[in-house]
Amino acid sequence: MSGDIIVTAEALKDFAARVFIACDVSPEHAKLWADILVWANLRGVDSHGVLRIPRYIQTLSNGNINARPNITVERRAGAIAVLDCDNAPGPVGMSRAMEEAISCAQQVHVGWCIARNVTHSGAIGYFAQIAAKAGMAGIVMIASRPMMAYHGGRTAALSTNPLAIAVPGGDHPPLVLDMASSAVSMGKVLEARDAGQTIPDGWALDASGHMTNDPNDAAILMPLGGAKGSSLSLMMECLVSIMGANPLIEQLIRPGADPSGFRQNGLAVAIDIKAFIGLDEYGQQVDDLADAIKALPRADGVDEIYAPGERGDAVLAERAQNGIPLPQGTWERLAEGAGKLGVAMPAVG
Repeated sequence: MSGDIIVTAEALKDFAARVFIACDVSPEHAKLWADILVWANLRGVDSHGVLRIPRYIQTLSNGNINARPNITVERRAGAIAVLDCDNAPGPVGMSRAMEEAISCAQQVHVGWCIARNVTHSGAIGYFAQIAAKAGMAGIVMIASRPMMAYHGGRTAALSTNPLAIAVPGGDHPPLVLDMASSAVSMGKVLEARDAGQTIPDGWALDASGHMTNDPNDAAILMPLGGAKGSSLSLMMECLVSIMGANPLIEQLIRPGADPSGFRQNGLAVAIDIKAFIGLDEYGQQVDDLADAIKALPRADGVDEIYAPGERGDAVLAERAQNGIPLPQGTWERLAEGAGKLGVAMPAVG
């Protein structure tokens, strides 16, 4: 958009890593975290990219995110593993969870790893595609604190619990679905704030439970598809938090509870495709399916039909060459946070 600041991916990764290191995150974890944030920006998922850094600085400072976590394996047996991530940065905890899931799947064809006590994990499609690149199907779910209305209610009762699924193709890049159970993620609301734009009807309620078009008043997100989105979110709480013996929702929606905080739980699943079908044959059939979808007759005004993940692939190709655009509001918030840490902003252009 006109007025955006353009930064290369490498400059933005270097900047993000320096910010996290200044917050006492280890260089290894800082680089991983930065890479995952900029991966989101490269694919056009700016709602889960570097615009989140100012909030991360705050939560590292107040201890809601543990800069130096001690991630431990609480249980490992057959297909399952349970991690306690010690309030680690979400990308660090969920990367480890997917590694554990893949390791289990290499032994018994399926891996199911619950990660307790992670924090905001960003664009979770990243973790699902780790499995796809390893020749497996990946499934990732995140369960978090109340910030979305239950269908028919007007208070925060559920999280925007996201779901990601990735499968490998043959010649085609992995197909990747990454979606929230809310109408939009809170990151989209933050994007609108930074861009000085209004938000559409059906995105959010204000703190009093009334529909709002002002992103600055948006306090409670709306579920995707009404009862479908809120029910999906509720079942993720059952599969992730309750199954991980770390429930979040029920205790936080009781009268007098404080639903603030950054605590989350995650699930990483890896499925060994070779246990069902030859990997080459599977990849070819995924390619054929994607090609068939793209060849469908297009609706009026549609230039191209995308298989899951293809739109992000196209944006990545463009931004890798031409740079990542950051709205002025995002740039200013990044500069304010980095300035307090004595971290220089990235070069522009």
